[in-house]
Amino acid sequence: MKGYIQVYTGDGKGKTTAALGLSLRAAGAGKKVYIAQFLKQGDYSEIKALKQFSGVIVLEQFGLGQFVKGQPTQAEINAARDGLEKARQVLSSGDYDVVILEEANVAVAIGLFPVEDLMDIIRQKPEHVELVITGRGAAPEVMEKADLVTEMKAVKHYYDKGVQARIGIEK
Repeated sequence: MKGYIQVYTGDGKGKTTAALGLSLRAAGAGKKVYIAQFLKQGDYSEIKALKQFSGVIVLEQFGLGQFVKGQPTQAEINAARDGLEKARQVLSSGDYDVVILEEANVAVAIGLFPVEDLMDIIRQKPEHVELVITGRGAAPEVMEKADLVTEMKAVKHYYDKGVQARIGIEK
């Protein structure tokens, strides 16, 4: 089966949720999934849930656990680039059917790695692998190369009324 390139971007909620939903669907169909999270570090609810799928869905975090503010530190850059190199190895291994690069668009936008490095990953994607790239601010060249682009649009959100992220819903 041919694998495509999917991009979930935009300022609305649901990019990671959509990618994780796709990972569950793939696992249910007997496919192996690899997820690289470029900005997160920690034991979020989705991490706890995905542990039940260990061996079928593998998730690794390459963030340092804080928001990158201003210029990223060398440690943040190194962690993200380590994640990108791991994703490159995973893609070429033939072991996975779906590879998700969670928040890779944001990693590019804030300078953790150049868009050309992400484009290299896209170009190296084997024919059978489904590649999913999430995060707001997808670069035009990433969207151009993608087979599917979904832009999440923020229309209304309870955050605007002061509601904080809730365990099991947003985190």
